[in-house]
Amino acid sequence: MWLQIRMYLLLAAMFGIVYALLVVVAGSYGVGGFFFYAILASVMLLIQYMIGPKMVEWSMKIRYVSEQEEPELHRIVSELSQKAGIKKPRVCISGVQVPNAFAFGRSISDGRVCVTSGIMNLLSKEELRAVLGHEISHLKNRDVMVITMLSVVPMICWYLSWSFMFSGGRNRDNTAMVGLVALALYFITNLLVLYGSRIREYYADKGSVELGNQPHHLASALYKLVYGSARADRNALKQMEGYKAFFLNDPSRAANELREMKVIDSDMSGSVDQTELMNIRNKKINVSGTDKFMEMFSTHPNMLKRIKHLSELSG
Repeated sequence: MWLQIRMYLLLAAMFGIVYALLVVVAGSYGVGGFFFYAILASVMLLIQYMIGPKMVEWSMKIRYVSEQEEPELHRIVSELSQKAGIKKPRVCISGVQVPNAFAFGRSISDGRVCVTSGIMNLLSKEELRAVLGHEISHLKNRDVMVITMLSVVPMICWYLSWSFMFSGGRNRDNTAMVGLVALALYFITNLLVLYGSRIREYYADKGSVELGNQPHHLASALYKLVYGSARADRNALKQMEGYKAFFLNDPSRAANELREMKVIDSDMSGSVDQTELMNIRNKKINVSGTDKFMEMFSTHPNMLKRIKHLSELSG
C-alpha cells in the first residue's frame, strides 16, 4: 500500500510541476512557445515509444525463439502470464553476455520478455522463474507506459529552459528567470523519474512473489546476477550503460553491491536460502551516506534495501 501511495504522490507532483510551469509561462509573453515545446516533447516521446522496441532489438542483439527451441522458457512464461492475467508475451534471447533479463514493448498486448545468453546457465529453475515473474509484473503494471508518461515532464522543462534562457525581446530578464526555473525543474524532475523507476522495481519484486515465487529465490537470483555482472567484461558493461534501466539490476553498480551483499550469504554457498533471507529480515540494514546519495541517481534501488524488502514479503 505504501508503494502505491508513493507512486500516486509522485505522479501528482510531476504533473503539478507541469501545471505550475503552465501558469508561470502563461503570465509572460511566451505562451505560444510553451505549447510548441510541449507538443514537440510529446511528439518525440511518441516516436520513441513507437520505434523503441526495434531499437532495443537491434542494440541488444535480440533473437525471438520458438517453443521448439526453448520449451522450458516458454512454459514458464506461459504459466506466469496466465497467472498474471495478461496475454503471453513474446519470448526472446539477447546475445549480450552480461547475465540479466528484461521486459519491453509498447503495451501489455505487445509485451516481450527477454533473457540474456549469460543468464541461462547461471540460475536454477526456481530462480529463473522468479526473475521472469518480475519481468512479467513489469508488463502487467504497464511500467513502460508509466515511465514514458513521467519522462515527458523533464523533456518539457528542458525545452522551456533552452527557449527562455536564450530568447530576446523586451522582457528579457523575466524570460531568463523563467528559463532558469525551468532548468532547475529539469534536474529535479529527472531525479523524480529515477525515483519512480526505483519504485517500479519494488513493485515488480512484489509482483513476482504474488505470482507464486518464493522471495528467497528472487533474492538468490539477484545475488547471482550481481556476482555475474561484477565479473563481466568492462567493455560489455559500457555497451549496456544506456539500457541498464531495462535490467533486473544495475550492472554498473555490481562491483560495489557484491561487497555489500556478502553479508547475506553467510554460508558462502553463492546463493541465498530461506534462512539467510529471514536473518536479513531481523537485522537493521546500514546503508552509507555515499550509497544513499548514489541511489538518487540510479534507476534501481540499493540492493541491500531491495533484499530487505524481499525478506519482509517472506512468510
